[in-house]
Amino acid sequence: MNGIFHEAGFWVAVSFVLFFVFFGRKVWAPITTILDSRAARIREELDEAARLRREAEQMLEDATREREQALVEAKSMIEQSRLHAAQAAEKARAEAEAAVKRHEQMARDRINAVERAAIKEVRQAAIDVAVEASRGVIADSLTAKNASALIDGAIAGLPAALAARRAA
Repeated sequence: MNGIFHEAGFWVAVSFVLFFVFFGRKVWAPITTILDSRAARIREELDEAARLRREAEQMLEDATREREQALVEAKSMIEQSRLHAAQAAEKARAEAEAAVKRHEQMARDRINAVERAAIKEVRQAAIDVAVEASRGVIADSLTAKNASALIDGAIAGLPAALAARRAA
């Protein structure tokens, strides 16, 4: 009898089945508990990873929004700086033009003062020359008798000249 009952593989299979029949529940329960706890832990880790991903996406959106705001603010600051620079340049140009006009007016005033002084000097020189010439002419042409008559006429006309001067 060399049948199936004499083979070792058969008895191994039978013992394997019997082992699971008697001890299967006792062994199966801890294995399923371990597998269930591991599945729960993996599920928690996946949930945590999903939550972290959502937070990272939110942080990326916030960072992108802040970057865009910073760009807008930077552009605004640049535009304001350009405006201030243009205003400062315009103000400096206006101040420079005003300074040039003041210097031109001061130069004109100096030139006019020098002209007036020169005219006054020329007049004074002309008066001096005229007085000298008159002295020479008068000294040559005036006699003592004519001089006395001129002095008497001047003294007689003095009250009228003073009255005219007071009236003016």
